[in-house]
Amino acid sequence: MATIRQALISVSDKTGIVEFSRQLIDFGVRILSTGGTARLLRENGLEVLEVSDYTGFPEMLDGRVKTLHPKIHGGLLGRRDLPEHTAKMKEHGIAPIDMVVVNLYPFAETVAKPDCEFADAIENIDIGGPTMLRSAAKNYQAVTVITDPADYAPIISEMQAGGGAVSPETNFTLAKKVFQATARYDAAISNYLGCFPRPDAHPLERYFLPETFTWQGIKAQDLRYGENPYQRAAFYREPEVREPGIGNARQLQGKELSFNNILDCNAAFELVKEFTEPSVVVIKHTNPCGAATATDASLAEIYRRARACDPVSAFGGIVALNRPVDAECAKILIETFIEAVIAPEFSEDALSVLTEKKALRLLAAPLLDKYEKEGLEIKKVTGGFLVQERDLKDAPIDKWLTVTKREPTATELATLKFAWKVCKHVKSNAIVLAADNRLVGVGAGQMSRVDSVRISIMKAQVPTAGSVLASDAFFPFRDGIDEAAKAGVKAIIQPGGSNRDDEAIAACNEHGMAMIFTGNRHFKH
Repeated sequence: MATIRQALISVSDKTGIVEFSRQLIDFGVRILSTGGTARLLRENGLEVLEVSDYTGFPEMLDGRVKTLHPKIHGGLLGRRDLPEHTAKMKEHGIAPIDMVVVNLYPFAETVAKPDCEFADAIENIDIGGPTMLRSAAKNYQAVTVITDPADYAPIISEMQAGGGAVSPETNFTLAKKVFQATARYDAAISNYLGCFPRPDAHPLERYFLPETFTWQGIKAQDLRYGENPYQRAAFYREPEVREPGIGNARQLQGKELSFNNILDCNAAFELVKEFTEPSVVVIKHTNPCGAATATDASLAEIYRRARACDPVSAFGGIVALNRPVDAECAKILIETFIEAVIAPEFSEDALSVLTEKKALRLLAAPLLDKYEKEGLEIKKVTGGFLVQERDLKDAPIDKWLTVTKREPTATELATLKFAWKVCKHVKSNAIVLAADNRLVGVGAGQMSRVDSVRISIMKAQVPTAGSVLASDAFFPFRDGIDEAAKAGVKAIIQPGGSNRDDEAIAACNEHGMAMIFTGNRHFKH
């Protein structure tokens, strides 16, 4: 057990630091501190020794040099179990420092500001802080190092139980957090600076992605296995998750989430987030096999409509909703076997119904009134990885262009909007049929677009006459349109952009169909 007698405290985030320091002093701990932290502690009546007085060396260069001193780092790195270390420390008047409480200059927060200047970013690169943290964490057997205010209370509780001491196990846990934090900090700096070909680069000259890309995730859980039983796997969360989704969902009940459950829940929730109207999505193997939206029906009825698209595929699927699940909907949900339900919340009455299926996984991911979709997606390939922006952009509806003689009716246009949102989340080549704001048929992941059309028609459980069709990319030939016409499709939405667009337009005109070009595609590989 490491007894705390001397602590060095220097924090940018001063949350809770005054009370924590007061409790340390109650244990008889001497506090060393610097700058604004020392001033805050003194203003609150606490006795503090300035680091410059302790080292006998003044802070200099606008505070850039204050803790980079042998009396600091010798006190942190000196091993108490090695006589030659303790003798050398005594010879040079270096006292052990048993605790370091440091959090770093807010670099990431600074560069996230739209008006951040390059010089401001550089000034917010912390040097002394990471150096102290790393020194203390390396010598974790003897030094307690804290970077997170959330650890203050547990440390005080442990000191109370241990007569002012902290266990080696706790120190090791804290040391790991340090290296995770400094790795994340250095990654933020590297990623930022890597976007600048030179310090004075104009914004238009900067790289969107850095020369070296570093990403960090925090392990949320080990998984039983990956896609298959012989593959080991784990789920990692990003350090800060602001957008509602699988990364910050809470599991309320059910079996542990599997690798495939997490992928499917993410796919389901990302699709249902496309809609502001009450909506339900059914996902199987990351592809929608049911979706519906309505403003004049109960959530239970919307789910019935979604499930009716392909009830065979819905068996064992994932259901996502963008409204709180009520008891009526819960009763319908347990009628057939599903793996998981993800929704903003569940009423108490709904939970009492759903707990009848104890293995059913329930995830709550509250949808905020306002939030920004942002971020990158990463795909691993052998020997490297791909990084891209998420597919969050779409051409405004007022930029859509009707290219056929016939304009879509108001009803067709509304359903085309619905189908276009769903199609974006279907694996390419993607075709969806829709009617009355519900999915009718889906053709996913085929090597030819005409086969996707045929499959979407074949999968339909209701008559396709009068339906609309959405295609994630252009039709390279008119054959897909001819197949859709045979099934009674009345309107099509697609990006356009093929050398044979004229053939596609002519085919629609021949069949009396309306067709809209959106101007952008939504490939999903």
